[in-house]
Amino acid sequence: IIIDVRSSGEFAGGHAKGAKNIPLDQLQSNINKIKAFKKPIVVCCASGMRSARAKSILTSQGIENVYDAGGWTNLR
Repeated sequence: IIIDVRSSGEFAGGHAKGAKNIPLDQLQSNINKIKAFKKPIVVCCASGMRSARAKSILTSQGIENVYDAGGWTNLR
């Protein structure tokens, strides 16, 4: 599962195919939804700063198999 943590406006401007948009400031409130995926999670953003923070948030909530792809263009 690819989770793009950029804003919805940034996401609308382009994103990795199949990515789900959950902005970083909404990540905490979507933890149960993310846990329900029961699949490895790849987080991405514009440059890698927000995705690194997202990985930290997810792993601190007990979610395993979280990978930081950095900028979303790395997933093309």
